[in-house]
Amino acid sequence: MTGVEAISNAIPNFKDPAPNNAAKTLIAMGSLLAVLFSGIVFLAYYLSIVPSAEVTVVSQIAEEIFGRNFMYFFIQGTTALILILAANTGYSAFPLLAVNLAKDKFIPRAFTIRGDRLGYSNGIIILGLASIILIVAFEGHTENLIPLYAVGVFIPFTLSQTGMIVKWIREKPKGWMMKLAINSIGAIISFIVTMIFFLTKFTQVWPVLIFLPIIILIFHRIRMHYEAVGDQLRITTCEPILPIEGNIIIVPVAGITHVVENSLNYAKSLSAHQVIAVYVAFEREDEKKFGEKWKKWQPDVRLVTLNSYYRSIIQPLTKFVDTVEHKASESNYKVTVIIPQFIPKKGWHNILHNQSSLLIRAYLLYKRNVVVTTVPYHLKK
Repeated sequence: MTGVEAISNAIPNFKDPAPNNAAKTLIAMGSLLAVLFSGIVFLAYYLSIVPSAEVTVVSQIAEEIFGRNFMYFFIQGTTALILILAANTGYSAFPLLAVNLAKDKFIPRAFTIRGDRLGYSNGIIILGLASIILIVAFEGHTENLIPLYAVGVFIPFTLSQTGMIVKWIREKPKGWMMKLAINSIGAIISFIVTMIFFLTKFTQVWPVLIFLPIIILIFHRIRMHYEAVGDQLRITTCEPILPIEGNIIIVPVAGITHVVENSLNYAKSLSAHQVIAVYVAFEREDEKKFGEKWKKWQPDVRLVTLNSYYRSIIQPLTKFVDTVEHKASESNYKVTVIIPQFIPKKGWHNILHNQSSLLIRAYLLYKRNVVVTTVPYHLKK
């Protein structure tokens, strides 16, 4: 029965009329299920087969009828293939379900992105990681996982059937009484099965009572976040943005290099008269020497030196940016911080250098009225 969600979630993939074709597929699947299940139940009763933890019922039936010959191993092989296909169904159904939830803003929108092979890769990856965690947590004991899985299946069955009952009562279409009766029977049966598992396997299924409310709360919070973001970004509802009268550019410098020169040239192209170079000095002597070199190298660019007694670059720089931003906001000026950064020729070379530019950018990105720009300088060797 757990394959029905694969059809319902994949309705958009059916040819038009998609609902009718999906319904026909569901009827065919239900008919096959009824025939196979009825046959297995009859043979198990007729042959007095008793369920065992070591041997499956299907294996016992095949052995009783055919013995240990080719047909027995053929049935075992086809059963294994069916189970593999059933396991794969989850990896095709869950990504589609995740897409529907993401479109309704209950989970991150990353689940709507297709991969290079046109599959919803993020859903597949998340499901795979969750499966690994469950297998490791339960040490691969399927007798502990199956009750948890069954409860996770029949709770949605109960909710979906109950939802259909509400739909027929509200809309009352033609022939709704018969549909209401069918869905009512489905809801009652699913609810009874769910309660049987809770009563007989409570020690194995109790985590559902904890994780289900948590998941619903997370879904609710994600939707609230998306709605809040939409309200703030929408032109008709957000606050008017004041025009920018000018731009003050701050360039943190660590020395006199081509990297700094490249960033200063870019800053001058934006605003030649509002460029401020900031140097954080750890010693008074370094501050004096660097100031003298700067006057000879870039006399037209104002240099501000900051002392850091605790050898911290972030704290004095962010404090200076806050001060400039506060004064600039009074005149509707925007503060732009241009961060010089050299890019090594090979990626692994990055571990050989301190990543102070990345730290500065990470701190400044959360400043409300500060624009952060990185000017890369690519090394050739």
